[in-house]
Amino acid sequence: MTDAGSGDVTGGKGEGAAAWLDARLPVVSGFRQEYIDYPTPRNLNGLWNFGAILMVVLLVMLATGIFLAVNYTPTAAGAFASVEAIERQLPSGWLLRSIHVTGASLFLAALYVHLFRGLYYGSYKRPREVLWLTGLLLLVMVMFTAFAGYVLPWGQMSYWGADVAGKAVDAIPGIGPWLEHFLQGGDAPGDVSLHRFFVLHFVLAFAVLGVVVLHVAALHVTGSNNPLGIEPKEPRDTLTFHPYYTSKDAVGLILFALLFAVLVFFLPNLMFEAENFRPANPLHTPADIEPEWYFLPFYGMLQSVPSKFGGLLAAVGSILVLFLVPWLDTSPIRSARFRPVYRLGMVALVASFILLGLVGRHHAEGGWMIVGRVALAYYFAHFLVLLPLSKRLERGVILPRSISSGMDAGA
Repeated sequence: MTDAGSGDVTGGKGEGAAAWLDARLPVVSGFRQEYIDYPTPRNLNGLWNFGAILMVVLLVMLATGIFLAVNYTPTAAGAFASVEAIERQLPSGWLLRSIHVTGASLFLAALYVHLFRGLYYGSYKRPREVLWLTGLLLLVMVMFTAFAGYVLPWGQMSYWGADVAGKAVDAIPGIGPWLEHFLQGGDAPGDVSLHRFFVLHFVLAFAVLGVVVLHVAALHVTGSNNPLGIEPKEPRDTLTFHPYYTSKDAVGLILFALLFAVLVFFLPNLMFEAENFRPANPLHTPADIEPEWYFLPFYGMLQSVPSKFGGLLAAVGSILVLFLVPWLDTSPIRSARFRPVYRLGMVALVASFILLGLVGRHHAEGGWMIVGRVALAYYFAHFLVLLPLSKRLERGVILPRSISSGMDAGA
C-alpha cells in the first residue's frame, strides 16, 4: 500500500530511471509521439524528402563551418592567405572547405525545390500560414548567410561582389548611403566590412537553426500537407512516421549524399569560381562580375530594370510578395493537381525564374534584356493577378472525399 504522503514516484507510467525521468521531463515519450508514432499522410511523394535533406545539410554546414572558422582570419590582409592555408596546410582542410562550399549550393538548390513544392501543392493555405511564413524567413536568412559567406574568401569575385552589393544598397533613397557605409565600414570593402560579414555569417548560421526549430514545431502543430491537398479524415489516410517515412527519407538522403560525393570528389571546380582563386585587387575589376548561381535570378531582376533603385525594388519585392501568397490566393483548393490553370501558371513561374537566372548570367544584354523584362513581368503577374483571380477560374472542381479514396481513384 502506497503512503499517501509520499505519492507514486513513477507517476503511474512504469518503473525504472527512464520512466522516472519521463514523468518529469517527457523527452522520450515526446520524441516517440512526434517522430515515431506521428500520423503522416500516406501519399507523400519524393518532394517531401527535401525537408529532411535540408536539415541534414544544415547540420553538416554548421559542423564544417565551425572547423573553418577557427582557422580563418577575418582581415583584408589575412583572409585570402588563411583560406589558402586551410586548403593546403590544414589536414583534410581542402575536404572541409569543399564540403562547406558544395553544401551551400546544394542547400540552396534543395531550398528552392522545397519552396516551389509548397507553392505547387498549396502548403501555404490555412491552417499552415505560420509554417509558410517561417519557411520564407528561413529563405531570407539563408540568402543573407550565403552572401556573407561568399565574401569571406576575399578573392576577386568576393571583393567585387561585396562592392556591387554596396552600390545596389546605395541606390535606396535617403538611407542608402548610410546603409552602404554601415555594411562596408567605409567607401569601399575592407577590414571592417570583412569582419562584419564574418560575424553576420557565423551568427546567422546558428539563428537559422533556431528558426528551423520553430518551422518544425509549426509543422507538427498543423501536420503535413500532401499532394492531394486534402486533410486526413480517417485512419486509413495516414501512416506512422516511423518506419514508413524514416526509411523513405533515408533513401532520399543516400541518393543526395551520392550526388554530394560526386561533386566534392569528382567535380570540385564546378562549385568554385575561378576568379576567386586570385586575391582581392581593388585596382582590377574582373571582366564578368556575377554572383553564385543561386543569386542569378535576382541579379537578372536587378539588371532587367533600367533604374538601379527599380531593379533593387524588383529583386527585394520578388521575395516580399511570397509573404503575401496565403492571402493573395483566394481559391479554396490547395493542390495544383485540381487546378489546371494554376498548374500551367506554376510551369510558367518556374520557367520565368530559370530565364531570369540566364538573364543574370548573360548580363541582360541584347535580346536577354527583353527576355528578362518579360520573365520579370510574369513573375509578379503570377502572384498579383493569377492568384487573386484563380478562384473564379476553378469553379465546379470536385475533390476526392479522402486521401485514401483519391489514391484508390488514381488522383
